[in-house]
Amino acid sequence: MVGKQDLKLLGVAVSPFAIRVRMALRMKGVSYEYVEEDLFNKSERLLKLNPVHKKVPVLIHNGKPMCESLVIVQYVDELFAVAGPAILPADPYERATARFWAAFVDSKLFPSLMGIVMAKTGEERAEKVTETSAAIAQMEEAFAKCSKGKGKDFFGGDSIGYLDIALGSLLFWFEAVRRMFEAEIINASKAPLLAAWAERFGETAEAKEVVPEADEAVQYAYKLRAAYAAAAAK
Repeated sequence: MVGKQDLKLLGVAVSPFAIRVRMALRMKGVSYEYVEEDLFNKSERLLKLNPVHKKVPVLIHNGKPMCESLVIVQYVDELFAVAGPAILPADPYERATARFWAAFVDSKLFPSLMGIVMAKTGEERAEKVTETSAAIAQMEEAFAKCSKGKGKDFFGGDSIGYLDIALGSLLFWFEAVRRMFEAEIINASKAPLLAAWAERFGETAEAKEVVPEADEAVQYAYKLRAAYAAAAAK
């Protein structure tokens, strides 16, 4: 393990964004204090440390807060460069490509996935399933190009890296959607490369240590839907 650091992480167990940071810290062998937040009743500390977005994760290093999961993962990679494997690719082009697709995951894939969860009608949900499936098809192509001729198991090569963390942190939410609505987005018939990648990712030490069971996401999803319904009723 890396020498003791003054690190605290504010997160939520079912937040894929907090999970990314926990995976990155796990890869680097860094010890830290984890603080579970309640986004239905946000603490004053969270509101103070992330006044712009008021959400998790927040990494506090030597008293200084840092927000946004992808930014934090890059910070962890740079701060602990000599500890554990590199998270971001060393090659500038590969690094830029990984950042591009990670941004795609956040701006396109995750919002459409949560759109399935929060849809008010069957028609709206079907549209979001189609939208999410289209995004997964693009990720399938990205993986094919990334590993073409290299026989690599992950976006990061022989082991997980930046883009693996970005996408892999969502996998238990895909399973939650399947259980809730019988919508299987990543499957071997439509996305064989990603389906195989997802199985490999789930067997990594990082995933096994910090990724919760899909049932926790299902319970949180129903709680989230109820909260939005109550807010809309008001």
